[in-house]
Amino acid sequence: MALPLDQKANPQAAKMLGEVPLFAGLKGKQIKSVASAFARERSYNAGEVIEKEGDSGVAFYLITNGSVEVRKGEKMVAKLGRGQFFGEMALIDKQPRSATVVSAESGTKALVMPVWNFRAAVQTDPTLAMGVMKELARRLRETTNALSE
Repeated sequence: MALPLDQKANPQAAKMLGEVPLFAGLKGKQIKSVASAFARERSYNAGEVIEKEGDSGVAFYLITNGSVEVRKGEKMVAKLGRGQFFGEMALIDKQPRSATVVSAESGTKALVMPVWNFRAAVQTDPTLAMGVMKELARRLRETTNALSE
């Protein structure tokens, strides 16, 4: 269920963004700008597929409540919760989604940023771009370590 972000929701989104490591280096106006780039907040039921492996990437997601499972085939490769994000890889490299993301519990919510807003935000804000790169590097290291065990 999509909930539009009205004027009252944007300050809440901005406040939450300030608490997310990806956006921690951003200042007041930058945070407000990024918050306004999120088009809506969506709610998901337990087991609901949010993004499917192989599909085109059309949005970036920031989890505001609950959790999601990132699955590659039948294997769960990560569980993400409040303040974490997903969907950035397909937006950066324009490749199909690399995994399926499923809501792990009822009441899971995520702010949704359309691809064009995500690209504009990353292209105009080096602090945000660096934050995305750091998170991608962290996830790559995690995957490399898991494969070498």
